[in-house]
Amino acid sequence: MLTYDVDIWSIRKRSGRPKPWELRWRVGDRPHSRSFKLKPQADGRRAELMAALRDHQQFDEETGLPAQELMARTSPTWYEHVTEYVIKKWPRISAKHRASIAEALAVVTPTLVTSKRGEPASAVLRAALYQWAFRAVRGPRGAWAPRHEVEEPPTEIRSALDWIAAHSRKVKDLEDPALLRPALEALSLRLNGKPAAENTARRKRMVLSNVLRYTVEEKGLLSSNPLPRVDWTPQDTDDEIDFRYVPGPALARALLGAIRDTGARGEHMHAFFGCLYYAAMRPGEAVALKESDCTLPPNSPDTVQDWGELLLGESRPEVGGGWTEEGTSYEKRGLKRRKIGATRTVPIPPVLVHLLREHIARYGTAEDGRLFRGHRGGRLPSTEYCDVWEVARKTVLTAREVESDLAAVPYSLRHAGVSLWIKSGVDPAEVAARAGHSIAVLYRFYAKILKGGQGHANNLISAALEEGE
Repeated sequence: MLTYDVDIWSIRKRSGRPKPWELRWRVGDRPHSRSFKLKPQADGRRAELMAALRDHQQFDEETGLPAQELMARTSPTWYEHVTEYVIKKWPRISAKHRASIAEALAVVTPTLVTSKRGEPASAVLRAALYQWAFRAVRGPRGAWAPRHEVEEPPTEIRSALDWIAAHSRKVKDLEDPALLRPALEALSLRLNGKPAAENTARRKRMVLSNVLRYTVEEKGLLSSNPLPRVDWTPQDTDDEIDFRYVPGPALARALLGAIRDTGARGEHMHAFFGCLYYAAMRPGEAVALKESDCTLPPNSPDTVQDWGELLLGESRPEVGGGWTEEGTSYEKRGLKRRKIGATRTVPIPPVLVHLLREHIARYGTAEDGRLFRGHRGGRLPSTEYCDVWEVARKTVLTAREVESDLAAVPYSLRHAGVSLWIKSGVDPAEVAARAGHSIAVLYRFYAKILKGGQGHANNLISAALEEGE
């Protein structure tokens, strides 16, 4: 128990003892003493205790130590502390969030060490932290525990964990905010040393901030959060999409046609890629799409040009089997950055209506109603649709374009779809609603295209003003 009720008495000499100079003090109701061989040693320790009193520190009744000294002696290492933090958070967060925390801490932890001597190879240390220290599995009794405590890791992984455990700084050392500068620098870089995207760096810094807030507010291991006191500014990066590499309507249609022509797998995925482009769906949303989510007009000559509608409420993003409760490589979750159970509607043009109707007629659905399945059934994995995408790129693009970032990933079709809506003059708020973005995110990523539409808007306003005159 900490208290301000402290008395520090004069030093007394007890002759005939190996350490004759005794310092005595009282904390609350408990007396404390310590003997020294030389009187200057006792004087020095008494001066330290008096200085703690003058600093208005409380003392611990059990040990007799000032609060800051007690904290320093009992402080866990950063590695011990964040391992405990991961286990505490694990049961209540999504698989994606688990992986995100592990990724950020695997970057930060190697920077908070007392020495680099004997440091393992960076790839080995990162794997040890990301896959073993900051990944939880259930132990023999069902409780969550760090993976390396339940399963025996490879020798090099065990050595790396032993090294980080021996060289990790004490948490109390972070009272000096300058020690966090290398961590912030590391969070702002990719593995190749180039600046990370602003959104990625921000997400990792948020993990560090949350850990430090937990350190202060729940554990009491630091007097305050040191992060705001670090004089550090991240490198300038641009979150805007590089539209030189976003396929236009003609190229997008050519890629969709090439996907259809790649063979049986391409024919099955034709409507899947159509959802990414014509409905600007995320891949995780498309793989979860069910027949019951689709409202399609009747199949008749009179409705050929009628639009349909999708009601989206589920996503199945890939995250890796080590992060999910079920051990699957994906997790079932709600829409990105939406409350559980939230939905969004996306009107779809006749071309996608036709693709979906044709797909359902030809392939039917899985037992749970999903439209798109993997080669062996189950969720359509990214390895399969990315392979088909690469074949289509090589078919449509020139050799030089294939080596560039033009339409580099299937997600490019989503960017192409959103860009098309904006260029077509659709109100940005409506674009954001259909794409599942906030207005702020839409403007951050698609600012160049939105600014490009200002000329058309100015003409409309000018015409309205002239009509008023």
